[in-house]
Parts: sequence; C-alpha cells; structure tokens
Amino acid sequence: MLEEVIKSLESSPIVKKGDYDYFVNPISDGIPSMDPKLLKEVTEAIKKYVDLDIDKIVAIEAMGIHLATALSLSTDIPFVVIRKRCYGLEGEREIFQKTGYGSSNLYINDLNEGERILLIDDVVSTGGTLISTLNALKDMGLNIKSTVAAIEKGDGKKRVEKETGIPVFSIVKLDVIDNKVVIEKTIED
Repeated sequence: MLEEVIKSLESSPIVKKGDYDYFVNPISDGIPSMDPKLLKEVTEAIKKYVDLDIDKIVAIEAMGIHLATALSLSTDIPFVVIRKRCYGLEGEREIFQKTGYGSSNLYINDLNEGERILLIDDVVSTGGTLISTLNALKDMGLNIKSTVAAIEKGDGKKRVEKETGIPVFSIVKLDVIDNKVVIEKTIED
C-alpha cells in the first residue's frame, strides 16, 4: 500500500541546514511535485489507522496543509490551519515553536474548548513543533483524539509522547545515513 511513499522518500535529496540533515520530499516540502497517488496513499493510511471520530482536522502551516486538505476532502471533516501569521482575531492564541533548524511563533484560531480534533503535520524530527502545539491545544481544552506526523525522523516522536503524554501516529520512520534516506519501518511492518 505504501509503494509510492517509500519510493518517493528513498529518492529524496539531502540538504544540510547547519548540522541538520534535511531530506527534500513532496510530502514534507512540495518538491518535487506531489504525485496524486502519493498523497492518496498517505490519506488512505491515515483513514485506515487513525480515529476519525472528530470535529476538525488541525494542520500546522505550511506542510501540514496539503495533508489536511486531502484528508478533509476524503472524509468531509472540516480543517483549520495553525498559521505563522498573526491576524489579531478574538481568541487567537500565540505559541512559540523550535525545530531542528529554526524557531518562530504560530497562531491558533477557530478552535473551541471541547472540540475533538486530529492534529496533522508532515514530519516529526526533534519534536519541538508538536510539543509546543500539543501543549497549547491541551491548555485550550481541546480533545486531541489523534496526532499524526506522516513521517518520523530521529527520536522526536518519542520525545513528543514523553513530554505531552499524547501518542503520535506516523506512516513511516526513517533516518538519514550516509547522505541517503533509509526507511526503518512503515505502519504496515
């Protein structure tokens, strides 16, 4: 079922960002172009393995947006985007996120206490973005039914789960070894 995902990841070029080995892939970067078959595989895996008894899909800008869009279209569940831009809307919540290659503020809008949500992002590597986001969503009184990071790299998933107490679903776990993406396991293993 994950043939396109594996093929795409294994052919990803590696770019150095300081000491960080960054793989460039349609799922995580939109480069090269996203083959619809690849996006469908990711969506179908989420639908098969994740609890979708939810009110909203919540995506983290920017690379969670296409995943949320595909999942929303496939399930008829609305989605909202946690943005990198402040709009100053009533109830807007600001959070600070730190990744393996930078930091910034994120802004949460249109989520209400008690709503059942699925949080989706493209990659968990250091865990910084998911930890800060999940903690903010918990503080807002949201019912986080599922958390999805399509790709797991390194130990970030374990760190997120330890620091937030919330399990993270990933479709594929990989590492970058000798300037190549190496698939360690998939959801189907």
